[in-house]
Parts: sequence; structure tokens; C-alpha cells
Amino acid sequence: MKILELKDVHKIYNSSEIKVHAVDGVTLSFNEGEFAAIVGPSGSGKTTLLNLIGGLDMPSSGEIIIDGTNLATLKSSQLIDFRMRNIGFVFQAYNLIPVLTAKENVEFIMTLQKWSREERDKRTFELLKAVGLGDRASSRPSKLSGGQQQRVAVARALASRPKFVLADEPTANLDSRSAATLLEIMEKLNHEEKITFIFSTHDPRVMKMAHRVITLEDGQVVSDDVKEA
Repeated sequence: MKILELKDVHKIYNSSEIKVHAVDGVTLSFNEGEFAAIVGPSGSGKTTLLNLIGGLDMPSSGEIIIDGTNLATLKSSQLIDFRMRNIGFVFQAYNLIPVLTAKENVEFIMTLQKWSREERDKRTFELLKAVGLGDRASSRPSKLSGGQQQRVAVARALASRPKFVLADEPTANLDSRSAATLLEIMEKLNHEEKITFIFSTHDPRVMKMAHRVITLEDGQVVSDDVKEA
């Protein structure tokens, strides 16, 4: 089932001297349960495209439609609520709240969505166990390694069962063992939870594991390869 469509999406940044076409006429669609990587050299538009898909930025022209909703039709407050309910984010810098424990970080979105205490506890325990941190629920980020913090970030992104998860260079700050562990966890959760993952990445390990690899150059899609099952 198709859950995400991009139709002739452009993002233009105007400076005093030139226009920069960060995303230049991208048309793509994604189905439920995909495990896809957006790749390309620095400056190719990967992160900009991910930010547009996530509603963190708006296109200069074109349409982004998530599960039938055109993001351009939403007011600012509606867009915030829509993101919270439909999109999970995993950032390169983890972005955990330092004063909260691993458990509190994971359940934060569920608290905003007014899940019951029982529902939050059950979902948080399931996810921390799934990412191998069931015994670190009470630890704050400063007491966790980089790999462990990123696993908490993945659990947080999945907490409210979003339509899909956007991961911007999620392995960039990790050693090879932590990166491999994180990717295995995300692929397993993708399979079990049927949640679509879309990565922007330079990491060959992510590209190798992805089921679909979309290559950008100068803001344009130059290839879109789906691997055989």
C-alpha cells in the first residue's frame, strides 16, 4: 500500500546572488514496509529531501502526500500534530532529552499524545527490550554510549507506531560494531512492526542492507534501484 508520494517537488534557497535548487523536481512514492536509503554526495539534497518529507521544511513547489494528506494543506499547528502522530525521526546527533531517563525519552511522544500510563509502560518496555536496552530504562543519556543513545532514539521514533521513520545519517557517529547492531535492530523492527524506514546516508553498510537505494545528484533522482528479494 502506498503511504508517501512526492510529486515534482522543488526546494529553492535564494541568496543575494544565486538561487540554489537543493531539491529539483523529485517525484517518488513509497509503499508501506519499505526499507529505503537515499544516497548521494554531500550537497546532493539528501537531508533537504528528508526534511521536506518530514514536514520540517516546506517545498517551494510540488506536493508531498502522506497517507492521503497533502502537507501543504495543513496549518502550522495541524502539521505539528500530524508529524507527531505519523512520522518518527532519528537524527545523527541522537537529540535525546538529557534530564530524562531512557524510559522517559521513549515515552515522551506517547505522553504528549495522552496515552494511558499502562499503555506507555507496556510499549516502552517492549521497545527498550527490542533494542537491547531493557536493563537500562532508568539510565540518563550521559550514562549511555553513543550506540546505546542511538538505540534509545530508534525506540523513541517507533513509540507511537508512526506510518514511517526518517533516519538522517543514523550511523554517522557510531563505531562499526554499534552501527551494525543498530542496523540489524532497525531491519528487525521494520519486519516485525511493518513500519517504513527511509534513511539519508553516506554509509555503505546502510546501502547494503537497504532493500531500495535512491541516488540523488544536484537535487535530482538519478537512479532508483529495488533489490530482488
